[in-house]
Amino acid sequence: MNESVGDWWSTGITDIQPGSIRLRGYPIQDLIGSVSYPQMVWLMVRGELPSAAEAELLELTLVAAVDHGPQAPSIAAARMAASCGLDLNNAMATGVNLLGDVHGGAGQQCLEVLHRLRAEVESGESPESAARALVTEYKARKAFIPGFGHRWHPHDPRRDPLITALGRAVEAGTVSGTYLTLALALETVLAEGSKPVPMNVDGATAAIYAELGFAPELARGLFVLSRSVGLLAHAWEQHNEPTRIKGPLPKGINPTYTGPGPRSLPEN
Repeated sequence: MNESVGDWWSTGITDIQPGSIRLRGYPIQDLIGSVSYPQMVWLMVRGELPSAAEAELLELTLVAAVDHGPQAPSIAAARMAASCGLDLNNAMATGVNLLGDVHGGAGQQCLEVLHRLRAEVESGESPESAARALVTEYKARKAFIPGFGHRWHPHDPRRDPLITALGRAVEAGTVSGTYLTLALALETVLAEGSKPVPMNVDGATAAIYAELGFAPELARGLFVLSRSVGLLAHAWEQHNEPTRIKGPLPKGINPTYTGPGPRSLPEN
């Protein structure tokens, strides 16, 4: 009976026994002080430890996406939750739960686009022609290409250091460079119009995740891990401020009303 119950929650990740904690087979006491946090993240989600160079690339993505201030809905929501008296974990969860397809999902979506482009290149298309066909398709349905353009930054300051580091990793043989080539081809095609649409942090991190072999779904999970640091910092800052019940608009500013004018109930 006990074995059948244990099988119900079987896992290849964690082995817990009295006085023993093993993660992916490694004793926790050996991991502490021997591996970095990015290495630990990789071990937990991938099953094996990364090389130092792979872990360095992963760390860059985790640092890059930490925060974008209260201008980001997830951060603003966490701050509002904290101002309403919620504990830090609840405030952080409020922000995390805003990270969906529209806000927080572009990295995963861009990685899926890069996978699609790779399949087309493997079938005989050049990176440029595959990228151009994809851009044409997205423009025809008036859709945004995930990972490119930013509503706040004409040029995302996080793009260059990430892409430069990825280029060095390609030169060092750490990764193949296949997805970097595709991402840059897409950026080149998007620059051909009247208004260039450069790569943003989601596109740059997606290229790195693709090169490192992470599944698209994990790209969003890794973004959540990164942004949770910003959520914690902002929730804590708000927790220590006197403002209570901080709404989306400052006091004295009401949202514009667009409903019916004043009216009376009809007589019975």
